[in-house]
Amino acid sequence: MCDEAADLQDVLTTVPRPAEGSAVDPIGLEPVDEVEILTLVDNVFDGLLTSDERTRRAGFGVGVTAAPVFEGGTTTVGMIAEHGFSALVRVRRGDHTSTLLFDTGLSPDAMVTNAERLGISLADIHAVVLSHGHFDHVGGLVGLAGKRGTRSLPMVVHPLAWTKRRLAMPGRAQELPTLSRRALRGEGFEVVERRTPSLLLDGCVLVTGEVDRTTEYEHGMPRPHEAWTGSEWIHDPLVLDDQALVVHVRDRGLVVLTGCGHAGAVNIVRHAQRLTGVRELHALVGGLHLGGPAFEPVIPPTVAALTELAPSLVVPGHCTGWRAQHALAAALPSAWVQGSSGTTYRLAAAA
Repeated sequence: MCDEAADLQDVLTTVPRPAEGSAVDPIGLEPVDEVEILTLVDNVFDGLLTSDERTRRAGFGVGVTAAPVFEGGTTTVGMIAEHGFSALVRVRRGDHTSTLLFDTGLSPDAMVTNAERLGISLADIHAVVLSHGHFDHVGGLVGLAGKRGTRSLPMVVHPLAWTKRRLAMPGRAQELPTLSRRALRGEGFEVVERRTPSLLLDGCVLVTGEVDRTTEYEHGMPRPHEAWTGSEWIHDPLVLDDQALVVHVRDRGLVVLTGCGHAGAVNIVRHAQRLTGVRELHALVGGLHLGGPAFEPVIPPTVAALTELAPSLVVPGHCTGWRAQHALAAALPSAWVQGSSGTTYRLAAAA
C-alpha cells in the first residue's frame, strides 16, 4: 500500500527496487485511485488563470512580502516563475497517500518559496526523483537541504546525472553547472543510482530509467551540447540520464510526468506503455523540449503522434516552446491546458 506515515517503513518501501519484467514482460505497476501533480516551478506564472474541476490555480495574494513603497509596508505576491521545473506528486490508493518531489527547479529558493506561499510542507516528502542532471532541474536541492532534515531521504538519479556538460558555441564554450554526488551525500540525501526501471512507493510509481529511442524524428540535442568523457568533450545528443515518472490511474490509463523530455515525448510515452503493458495515455505533463530552430521540425510528428494517443490532459511546460504550445492547443483543444507555477492537476479513477 502507499503508506502515509513518515516512519522507517516509509523509507524502506520508498527506496527503489529493480522492477520485474522488461519491455516484453510488463512491469506490475499498481493502479492508484488518484494522483495530484502540483507544479511548484515552471517557466510561466499567470495569476489570472481560472480553476476548473481538474485544475486548481494559485493566483495573486498567495503570499505577502515586505515592500516599503506601499502603504503598510507590504504587498501581495504570486508564484515565482523561472527557467526550470519542479513538481510535487501526491499518489493516493485507498486511504493512503504518499508524496514525491520530481525535480527542484533552477534557483536555490524558488521551489521552497513557492511551497511556503502555498502552505506546502516539504517535510512530508517520501523521496526525490531527478529527471536528469541539468542545472535547471536540480538547483532547488540547495533550498530543500536547508529547509528540512534530509537524512536518509531517498533520491533517485540516473548514474549519468553527474556528467559534466557544456554548450560549445562558435568562438566560446559555456560549461554548465554540474551536480555533485559528494555534496548531496554530505547533505544527507540517500542517493540511489539506477539506469533501469524502478518501482517506488510499494509499486505505485514507476521511474522509467533510460528511455528506448524508437521514433525516427526525436534525435535529441544539437551539436553544441557536449559531455566530458574524462579525456575529451564529445557531442551529447541523447542525454541518457533523462527519465520520466509514470503512474497508472485505475480505469483511466497512464499519467506521464517529464522534466525536459530529452528522450522525446513520444519515445517516453511509448516506453512507458511497453514497460507497463498499459496502452491508454491519460495525461502528459511537463517539459517536452520542442522550442527553438533545432526542435521545431519535430513538432508536427510529435503533435500527430500525441493526437493519435488521445490523452485527456496535456500540460506542456518548461522547455516546450511557444510554437509547440500553439500546435498542441490547436490539435488537442479539450486536453491542452496552460501550465503555470502553483497549479495542481487532479487525475482520479472513474467513480
